[in-house]
Amino acid sequence: MAFDTLLVANRGEIAARVIRSAQSLGLRAVAVYTTADAKAPHVTLADEAVWIGEGPVGDSYLVGDKILQAAQQTGAGAIHPGYGFLSENSDFAQAVEGAGLTFVGPEPKAILSMGNKAEAKRLMIAAGVPCVPGYEGEDQSDAVLIEAAGKIGFPIMVKAAAGGGGRGMRLVHDSADLAEAITLARSEAENAFGSGELILEKAILEPRHVEIQVFADTHGNVIHLGERDCSVQRRHQKVVEEAPCPVMTPDLRARMGAAAVDAARAVDYRGAGTVEFLLDSSGAFYFLEMNTRLQVEHPVTELVTGLDLVAMQIAVAQGETLSLTQEDVTLTGHAIEVRLYAEDPANDYLPATGPIDLWQPATGPGVRVDAGVVTGQEVSPFYDPMLAKLIAYGPSREAARARLIKTVKESVLLGTVTNSAFLVDVLGQEAFARGEATTAFLDQAYPDGFPLTQASPANVALALALLLDADQKRTKQAAGYVSDDQMGWSSAALLPLHVPLMFGEEELTPRALAKPDGWTVWVGEAQFDVSFSGRANGHTRARINTQTVDVVSHVTRDTVQIAVGAERLSFRRLRPGAHDDAAAAGGRVTAPMPGLVVEVTAEAGQTVSKGDRLAVLEAMKMQHQITAAVDGTVIAVHVKAGQQLTAGDVMIEIEETE
Repeated sequence: MAFDTLLVANRGEIAARVIRSAQSLGLRAVAVYTTADAKAPHVTLADEAVWIGEGPVGDSYLVGDKILQAAQQTGAGAIHPGYGFLSENSDFAQAVEGAGLTFVGPEPKAILSMGNKAEAKRLMIAAGVPCVPGYEGEDQSDAVLIEAAGKIGFPIMVKAAAGGGGRGMRLVHDSADLAEAITLARSEAENAFGSGELILEKAILEPRHVEIQVFADTHGNVIHLGERDCSVQRRHQKVVEEAPCPVMTPDLRARMGAAAVDAARAVDYRGAGTVEFLLDSSGAFYFLEMNTRLQVEHPVTELVTGLDLVAMQIAVAQGETLSLTQEDVTLTGHAIEVRLYAEDPANDYLPATGPIDLWQPATGPGVRVDAGVVTGQEVSPFYDPMLAKLIAYGPSREAARARLIKTVKESVLLGTVTNSAFLVDVLGQEAFARGEATTAFLDQAYPDGFPLTQASPANVALALALLLDADQKRTKQAAGYVSDDQMGWSSAALLPLHVPLMFGEEELTPRALAKPDGWTVWVGEAQFDVSFSGRANGHTRARINTQTVDVVSHVTRDTVQIAVGAERLSFRRLRPGAHDDAAAAGGRVTAPMPGLVVEVTAEAGQTVSKGDRLAVLEAMKMQHQITAAVDGTVIAVHVKAGQQLTAGDVMIEIEETE
């Protein structure tokens, strides 16, 4: 079991995080990467890196043979799968063991048992672990599922038996919607996990999602490391995680911990695992699933326990006994984590791609940033949109929350769209601050979705002043020596300069006039005097009238991106004679993001109504329904299933009904 070289079969922040722990233990770390990930930090951090493909996961990170070849090529004695990709693939774990290598994770048999929700639930019922009433039978016909749902009662959850992360999952409130939900869940499950098997569960509305971190060695020792509350979710994808749970009591922790340990023992577990429960308002809890791997949110457990879970995984994989007992586990302080995503919350949280022009993570006491990106990298459509995990620790929950808000504001990523403003807003919600968030929290807090970001007149003035200031510096360099006191000077009165800017789809028409110490900018009827000082590494201290603000910016010849507080704003200058083509409205259906066409239901000649499903596009591991924006007749279908699209590609054309 002993090994001195560890290959990390993953990418992004988790690959970097595992590599750091492995190297701290004196191990040699090997990374695998694709052409799309060539500039990723895990490649630079590793002692050696092996190329495994161009980009798509189906040709790279999901190909077990390529991972094994890389391990053999580099002399790796063990493989750490991280999370996602092959981490819960029992066939891969078996292949690793069969190749004489160590799999840093549970036995293949345990992965297989817990990887299928139906089998896992049957095992948990036999082990006496509380479970949600439902159907987990082998007969998968629609008729049997519909009949079982009627017996269970609505609302009901339709879930993929394999996999997780919210894919292949639908909440159904009414029997009339069940057949379509089964079809969609099965399709999504087949595409995501290669299995269309489904289970049904009685929907427990507005519970907390509480999970227990378990650890087991190969000598019969199993312990738990307390809980994490992961109730703040969107489409069953976790957004905020914290430890400990705000409503946890010592008695409830002991009972949930014991149930989690029983679950691990039921499958002869080895290594790190997480047993997830739904906790209702009465204190009753129900088994949800077991993740047979390290979780994305493991840092909050590390911060409150003082343990390195990756180091513990490696120790167990090398045959060592757990270094602590249940009585040794203590939870101190509070930790909260949020996930920084490349997504647009104001546009139904659609994943985003594009360049990372600037990435500057926050630093300071109690701050931890696990990032998988660097400045100059490109966010591709091939992978999960998570860019970094921002974590804060404090002596109390409120201290951790306040520190995390500051951390999100000070962690600046410019280039692609991110959810930073959304995260700060979530953390600032009163219900969250009071520790009252359930799985219904986001729907309740944002019933109409997250609002579109508006650019305040002051921020428009700031952005324009930064853009013109950069112009002025380029002109000064090209002109030779011009003293600073001559800048903006003229013997005749200058007229304000009109500089049209695009902010999203909105055209702005601010005016500006140079002064020796800065700029006067008019946005509508509002006037702003803007000056700058203290510039370094993209950071600028700006004075806007009587207010002083700190701004981080990235300026090119015609674009300016600014970060002020939690806001990330991007403006583009419109040159004379240039114009923007407005997005084709109504009848021209385009791909909202790069992705793979999974299904096309629209046909030429078909009559459709606004809201009808036309196609399904898969991007960044999620499926998105493409719907009609107008009533009309389909006159052309330009795509087919299996086709890879880029953002803006025309998919379908509809002749709108007059």
